[in-house]
Amino acid sequence: MDAATGPTGLGAWHALEAHYGQVKDIHLRALFSDDPMRADRLSAEGAGLYLDYSKNRITDETVRLFGRLAEEAGLAERRDAMFRGEKINTTEDRAVLHVALRAPKGTSIHVDGRDVVPEVHEVLDRMSAFAAAVRSGSWLGHTGKRIRNVVNIGIGGSYLGPEMAYRALRPFSDRSLTFRFVANVDGAAFTEATVDLDPAETLFIVSSKTFTTQETMANAATARAWVVDALGGDAAVARHFVAVSTNAEGVRGFGIDPVNMFGFWDWVGGRYSMDSAIGLSTMIAVGPGGFGDMLAGFRAMDEHFRTAPVAKNLPALLGLLTVWYSSFFGAQTAGVMPYSAHLARFPAYLQQLQMESNGKHVDLQGRRVTYDTGPVIWGEPGTDGQHSFYQLIHQGTRLVPCDLIGFSRPSGAVPGHHDLLMANLFAQAEALAFGKTAEDLAAEGVAEAQIPFRVSEGNRPTNVILADELTPRTLGSLVALYEHSVFTQGVVWDIDSFDQWGVELGKVLATRIIRELEAPAEPALEHDCSTNALIARYRRRRADGDGMVS
Repeated sequence: MDAATGPTGLGAWHALEAHYGQVKDIHLRALFSDDPMRADRLSAEGAGLYLDYSKNRITDETVRLFGRLAEEAGLAERRDAMFRGEKINTTEDRAVLHVALRAPKGTSIHVDGRDVVPEVHEVLDRMSAFAAAVRSGSWLGHTGKRIRNVVNIGIGGSYLGPEMAYRALRPFSDRSLTFRFVANVDGAAFTEATVDLDPAETLFIVSSKTFTTQETMANAATARAWVVDALGGDAAVARHFVAVSTNAEGVRGFGIDPVNMFGFWDWVGGRYSMDSAIGLSTMIAVGPGGFGDMLAGFRAMDEHFRTAPVAKNLPALLGLLTVWYSSFFGAQTAGVMPYSAHLARFPAYLQQLQMESNGKHVDLQGRRVTYDTGPVIWGEPGTDGQHSFYQLIHQGTRLVPCDLIGFSRPSGAVPGHHDLLMANLFAQAEALAFGKTAEDLAAEGVAEAQIPFRVSEGNRPTNVILADELTPRTLGSLVALYEHSVFTQGVVWDIDSFDQWGVELGKVLATRIIRELEAPAEPALEHDCSTNALIARYRRRRADGDGMVS
């Protein structure tokens, strides 16, 4: 890509702008009626996933221009640089190597001249041994009881990934173990997660790379006090806590033996880390074999992304379609609707993956972008969402492209339910694409006065993603699909998808404000007038309560 102009200076971008003007008003009804074989061509398959992208507002020419845009933006070169371990996270001068987390033994990926694959597998082997010990009952708590409860304490990717994966893979988990996940610093989150647990049977996994993350360490301190108070002393900590961190000194000071610290690396961003040691709770739940299957799914999608041509490359297509709707159609949001109760937390996981990655306002040269970047990601499982927000998608004034995700075989064995679930998925994709016209309604005998209220314009784009079954391997492929889609978007938009400087500002201010909230005397406040007034009111109202000050 020309660093002087960015994507809007590319010939392919200009060609897509002209092409957009030609196709923006063509209805999907016309595209399908004029081309009965459209679905055969506008579909792709890889790593166990099938993508039908025919219900998008595109033509064969659009796909051809997508390929040209990917080429001119340097997608292949940036992708290969990532896989080689080059420091493509330029603002932090770091490599971006979540792909190394699932690289097989015997391969080599170098960062600063060091092969990192053996280090990855050394951690995986230690995780496997520990997970096996907990699952078998050979890891005992301080009082000699076996562990029956695992509580993952983290924030951001160290919470969203493990929780999403556990809920997705519950049918494959050890049902004799209870898993809970704590992130929110609201004390109610910890209380509700532990209220029915026996401290003598509970293991905490504290996930913080630096072991200083404010929210995580606040919850970890509360957990430590909960265990120590119940079990009679600090010696209990070593049998009821392990750490996912790189800060051995901090871990040791907390009371955790560094032997039970599982490390990771600065070339893994939190939102890309669920297949690292951050996934320790996942491995305990589904076992080392299940975790290995999930890694195999990640690896299969990595290889597909690395080798498939753009027109058949699932992550590249999803990423380019996101650019198409965001930067050309002006769509502000994108929906992710998994037709699986087990994927209930998948949209929340993707919110962080996509919005923290591509919610950027400057390009790689530090210039303000002149085009929209990452859309707002949202969604809920089908069929729940159909009875809440689908009304807006069908008849509202905003264009909301959606991904609908389904499976050919059910996760639960309740007769008849899965066919009904999938019938709804297929029906929604059809209805969003083709709608119902005034003429259709009149032919059905609908009263003329009712027709305007019942018309659904259609022409609402969807991708339908199908897999045979939601398994650990499928989940790995699905997560990697979206990881590489996000990467594709970032390359085309010429932004750094791997930093998150916007997150840091709130952390800095919160550290300052907490001291002001906890000060015994009224502090001198030097914020804006609104923040000053809010802090003062909070302090007064807290003091006027029942005497509680924290």
